[in-house]
Amino acid sequence: MIKNISLVTVYCLDQDATREFYVRNLGFETRVDATMGEFRWVTIAQPSQPELEVTLMVPGPPLSAEAAAFVRGQLEAGQMGGLGLEVDDCRKTAAALREAGVTFVQEPADRPYGVEAVIRDNTGNWLTLVERKPFTQDDLRNF
Repeated sequence: MIKNISLVTVYCLDQDATREFYVRNLGFETRVDATMGEFRWVTIAQPSQPELEVTLMVPGPPLSAEAAAFVRGQLEAGQMGGLGLEVDDCRKTAAALREAGVTFVQEPADRPYGVEAVIRDNTGNWLTLVERKPFTQDDLRNF
């Protein structure tokens, strides 16, 4: 039986720089940084959610050469989706991240489901910051 989601992948171009971005700017911590032959396994996690690790993966095997080139191109163009991050106060978090030099794709805005902002990590992945509020399916349909 499946118990939970324990690992998700975020593609990056430089594992060290991306790990540093998530640790320094977003409060993640490094869980694993190991080299296994030619493969490097780097994971990070939010301290408040230890059961979920994020693998920082450079596009390459097991992707085909064509798929890896496509992912690299999407990253370089800033077109990759990343993670949704729940925050207590989106506007306050946005102000702190802006002070730290984080790039915003979308400033905090009211949505039917809460307050949302979108940032870009150092590789070009979009990360959504969401301060949730109760909503219904109808709230979304009428948006």
